Amino acid sequence: MTTKTVNKLAVPGATLHYEVTGSGPVLLLIAGGLTDGGVFDLVVGQLAADYTVVTYDPRGNSRSPYDGRPADERVDWSAEDALALIDAVGGGEAAYVFGSSSGAVTGLELITRHPDRVRMLIAHEPPAVGVLPDAATAHAFFEDVHATYAEDGAMVALRLFAGGLGLDEDDRPALEDLRPEYRQAVERMLANADNFFAHKLLPFTRYRPDLGALREVAAKIVPAAGADSAEHLPARAIAVIADEIGWPVVTFPGGHTGYATHPVAFATLLSRLLESDLTG
Repeated sequence: MTTKTVNKLAVPGATLHYEVTGSGPVLLLIAGGLTDGGVFDLVVGQLAADYTVVTYDPRGNSRSPYDGRPADERVDWSAEDALALIDAVGGGEAAYVFGSSSGAVTGLELITRHPDRVRMLIAHEPPAVGVLPDAATAHAFFEDVHATYAEDGAMVALRLFAGGLGLDEDDRPALEDLRPEYRQAVERMLANADNFFAHKLLPFTRYRPDLGALREVAAKIVPAAGADSAEHLPARAIAVIADEIGWPVVTFPGGHTGYATHPVAFATLLSRLLESDLTG
């Protein structure tokens, strides 16, 4: 049976909750948005057969409290948190990294700032919409979500936000129909909505990656998007980044949260990419 340890790591301004499962090379999974490390629960077991899988709650989310009052997020803080976890678990070894949504933004900043610490980055649908030709329209959407939160609250903003990312509420089971452990996790993540809309949404969607720096480490980057996501903003953004660094987008099962809706197929493809180790 694969063992899991639950740990805490103090970083400047927060204390991170993280979990380590399996053995082998370190694979850091970076959650996005208002989610936490539990969003990857359905893929961890399969991946942990070959990797030391590290999941964590991003600062301010769920079990990773700020040291003081919430403040607007900075992507460089998020990247340094990811580096601290790589150091804590892997010592001096470079890690494999998978990031989805704003977790992919964190991954892009991490590999830009510390390319020697990342063995391979799979960047799945980062909402880095500043690279789009219609960036002003894309930014206006997220500004509208932020304004909706301020006026109407988190749940109304969440419906608008989810629609923009292609997350159809009709495709998800009702909260009361979930098994108790899954319902608990969903409720825990939904409790992050206020902090996400107030302090994280705009900093992450305003992030513009350093495309020149990414081109220099292109051999380590796998651009990725869901099969059902092509027309939505995060998938469009990674398609532009892929063109800039000279790689095709790898298509994963499902949409923006394919790791949760199609976990076996998603983990299988992720494993194959990691095994290819483009860095040799």
